[in-house]
Amino acid sequence: MTPADLSRTVLHAVHRAVDENALHAPVPACVRVERTRPGGSGDYACAVALQLAGDAGLPALEVARILRERVAAEPGIGRVEITGPGFLSFTLDAPGDRDRAVLDAVREQGSAYGHGGALRDEVLQFHHAREVRAAVTADTVRRLVISQGARVRISCEEAGEAEWSLLGVTVDAHGAPPVPLTPVRPVPAGATAGELLERLGADATRWGLLRPASHDRAPLGDELLVQGEANPLFRVRYAHARARALTRGAAALGFTSAPDAAVHEGSARPLLDLLADHPGVLLAAARHRAPDRVARHVEAVAHAFFDFHDSCPPLPSGDEKPSAAHRSRLALAEAAGTVLAGGLSLLGISAPAHL
Repeated sequence: MTPADLSRTVLHAVHRAVDENALHAPVPACVRVERTRPGGSGDYACAVALQLAGDAGLPALEVARILRERVAAEPGIGRVEITGPGFLSFTLDAPGDRDRAVLDAVREQGSAYGHGGALRDEVLQFHHAREVRAAVTADTVRRLVISQGARVRISCEEAGEAEWSLLGVTVDAHGAPPVPLTPVRPVPAGATAGELLERLGADATRWGLLRPASHDRAPLGDELLVQGEANPLFRVRYAHARARALTRGAAALGFTSAPDAAVHEGSARPLLDLLADHPGVLLAAARHRAPDRVARHVEAVAHAFFDFHDSCPPLPSGDEKPSAAHRSRLALAEAAGTVLAGGLSLLGISAPAHL
């Protein structure tokens, strides 16, 4: 974990404490962490509790205790101590410990890895125009905020098209609701749901509508159907299918995954880091109502998966016997497949095991 990673982790803990009403203070734009000075405790120290104490109306030691319990459970953090008037001191896990914790979390939580309760106190209502991109975006934002614990309803300006249901879109109400609402207004697609479904199908349509940021035009050409690596959607789904095929191949060879030595192989680092970032990406996408962040993230995971797969094959070849390295590589490949499936599911896109 780098100082930048640790800073983001502490800032995330502040966000959580505020969201959970444990702390009533403005969230700073950034949190500064520094190497512990000679004679100090831990690897890094942070004075954020002292910074927030005045606005929170609490002693700095109490703010530090609130933040400590939220930081201590994060992957990569070995120990968190409170020193002096309210400094937080961090001792980091060895990289291998953090990596195994991430793989264990993915294995235990499955496609729900990255879901949480940061927004559980929020009750939201999204309102969109009678337009296919607005409808699909609102539906996906609903999936994202629910994954972080929020309750949400969707309303539309007027009755929507019947084809929306074929894209997995549901609407709870029509007409302007008599409550505060959050408008969802991406740049329109320029086509109807029926036209897009007939030409592209549901999965490619959703990807084409969601992958660009909402303020950008959505490219909806036939390139979304290309069965090759030039098509990011195909690459993401193929990476997932390949990960599942590796599990089947390993079973045929009589071995299963075991997260261990993969963390020592250099080419694993980018993929491990992306898997560790997944919960933060989902929370940020939910907070900012930005499904495109999830699409870009699964693209990056797929790219890192193939780089790892090609340089560190998870299955033995020829007369080679399965080894501990193969079992650990397989664990990382399976975790990547799980994260890809979970991300695609939140986007409303299928993740076939065979492609």
